[in-house]
Amino acid sequence: MTETQTSTPAALEGIRILDFSHLLQGPFATQLLADMGADVIKIERPGKGDLFRSLTFRNKWVGGSESPNFLAWNRNKRSIALNLKSPEVKAIVMEMAKSADIVVQNFRPGVMKALGYGYEDFRAVNPRIIYCSGSGYGEDGPYVDRPGQDMLVQGLTGIMAATGQADAPPTPVGAGFSDQVGAMNMVYGILSALYWREKSGLGQEVRVNLLAGMLAHQNQEMVMALNFNEDFQRPRSGIGHPGMDAPFGTYPTRDGWVTIAMSPYRTLVGVLGNDELLVYDDPGKLFAQRDEIWRRLAAETGKWTTAALLEALLAADIWCGEVKSHLQAAEDPQVRHMELVTSYEHPRAGTVKVVAPAVRHSETPATIRRPAPLVGQHTREILREFGYPEDQVDAWLASGIAYAEVVPE
Repeated sequence: MTETQTSTPAALEGIRILDFSHLLQGPFATQLLADMGADVIKIERPGKGDLFRSLTFRNKWVGGSESPNFLAWNRNKRSIALNLKSPEVKAIVMEMAKSADIVVQNFRPGVMKALGYGYEDFRAVNPRIIYCSGSGYGEDGPYVDRPGQDMLVQGLTGIMAATGQADAPPTPVGAGFSDQVGAMNMVYGILSALYWREKSGLGQEVRVNLLAGMLAHQNQEMVMALNFNEDFQRPRSGIGHPGMDAPFGTYPTRDGWVTIAMSPYRTLVGVLGNDELLVYDDPGKLFAQRDEIWRRLAAETGKWTTAALLEALLAADIWCGEVKSHLQAAEDPQVRHMELVTSYEHPRAGTVKVVAPAVRHSETPATIRRPAPLVGQHTREILREFGYPEDQVDAWLASGIAYAEVVPE
């Protein structure tokens, strides 16, 4: 089965979301809410759908046709494909809005308002609606027309300048970090607005942007820099944070890498068995000479296998861990124990392996009920739910203002 029903109660059951978002930030936010039981109606372009349907890593397609990028952020949703420039579609969407709780969109500022789908347009038909917008740099200002892409925001907010080694270029995080932080902030804003609506009876507009989110999520680094008027300087070695002293960092072994976090230096030297390294056992030296210390520690850790070194470090209560690839992480014993990797059946791609929902409730657990949809897979179903007769739906599909992709048998 590609879609399953469950009798387990869901925390957000009964909440309906009109999801106009695309790419990563908005879709991840609505997927998180869908995992908790919200009915997410994804409104897509006829034929083409979400831009992420046509983007993929290394030109690889799951099942030969489906983008892993799209599959990652769109499970548990239904898709309706409509031409938003059509006056008839405007009437359909506003009819849907009357019973909706939330609207989510992450187009560039002004685009939705120009199409007639701004906050005031929705509030006019439903004053209880919560309208959440995600953008790159806010709704106005000197950057309002710039593309708000993840790596660009990482570069603007200090995290790239603080990541990597001093002799290397500034290093972006190896995931869509800004977008994912933005998605979490969208969920945080939406849920708090829902709670306020329960008390007041009124909806409101929620605005999230990547620039503000990335600065807020680096607050400890920003507080340090702002209050001492001093930027972090990246180390030239494997020290793991520009503000930390040795031994905090990543170290080679004979067959891999280990991480060592905040740990007593003298204890670490005792495990490694080279007392000459105790010459650095001084708080000032551990920062000022951290690159030199890292190189000398790395020479010692490189004599061990990863398994042997981890066993010795853990026995001495050193904070440590192994560096793993994505595939190795999926096979990690703790990951397997917690069943953090699961799968769903997709009508085209077949079995799709995914990461399970991360937040767990005792009474209302998140579940995967639907695969990521095909473009307009649920167009007929959704329009029927809102009372439109079959002949009218047929006419809209024939005219092209609505679109419904056929699910393979």
